[in-house]
Amino acid sequence: MTSNDTTVLRVAGRPVGRYVTRPELPARLSPRPYLHPVTTLAGTAVTELAPADHAHHLGVGVAVPDVEGFNFWGGRTYVRDQGPTELDNHGSQRHIAFQLRDPDGFVEELRWVASGGELLRERRTVAATELTEQAWALDLTFSLTNVTKGPLSIGSPATNGRPGAAYGGFFWRARKEASAPEVFTAGADGEDEVHGRPADWLALRGGTWTLVFAGATERTRRDPWFVRTEEYPGVGSSLAHEERVPLPPGETVVRRVVTVVADGRLDRDATAALVRKAVSP
Repeated sequence: MTSNDTTVLRVAGRPVGRYVTRPELPARLSPRPYLHPVTTLAGTAVTELAPADHAHHLGVGVAVPDVEGFNFWGGRTYVRDQGPTELDNHGSQRHIAFQLRDPDGFVEELRWVASGGELLRERRTVAATELTEQAWALDLTFSLTNVTKGPLSIGSPATNGRPGAAYGGFFWRARKEASAPEVFTAGADGEDEVHGRPADWLALRGGTWTLVFAGATERTRRDPWFVRTEEYPGVGSSLAHEERVPLPPGETVVRRVVTVVADGRLDRDATAALVRKAVSP
């Protein structure tokens, strides 16, 4: 089913993701388009929407906690020397139009709006591709352009004084299960070893599924990964890790992340092979 507000992604005819373009959400959640549910080819859901632990986590999408002081992540804002604080500073991402919309993907234009004005214009490209009978890939690229007359900058709680909290950018909220998922890269295991570090790919392995995240451009691969497994299962690519990202008028920041969505619990060799297949040079 496809409507003006919902697009269903399909791989080999099977629905694997539902993209909601105009969600009806309270301002505090920083309303924005999202993918949920996303499933494996066998139908296992691997995303979560507005869970009790973080109501502003919305499946798969793009969210930034600080664009020139405005919150496009949702929830509280981290204020230096004060901590997480409720502020009336939430922005929203507003769907303008699809430039392209097919069963296996789309190209979308969005406005990032706060306090009545547009700060950023985004072009988002999403494509779904079959890899094997047990795995498919979600390819997501976003480009953010400063459409104001002055300079903007993108930050995170980490750049505002909260160590280890450099979330913001691409983010995937995975489904919470009875046991926390395992996380590993090509050379490290566990949240403590992979969080806050760059890696060509990073795998999150649940009870019957594996997600593998890979930066698909050289610039994206330089961004460290934001990883949570014990508190909640989530993985993101950190736009602003140690310093704010400056964005002069008319300038654009671009990132591309490819996620392998697989049935089964993959080992390192199988994971690396799927990444090679999913991320074309």
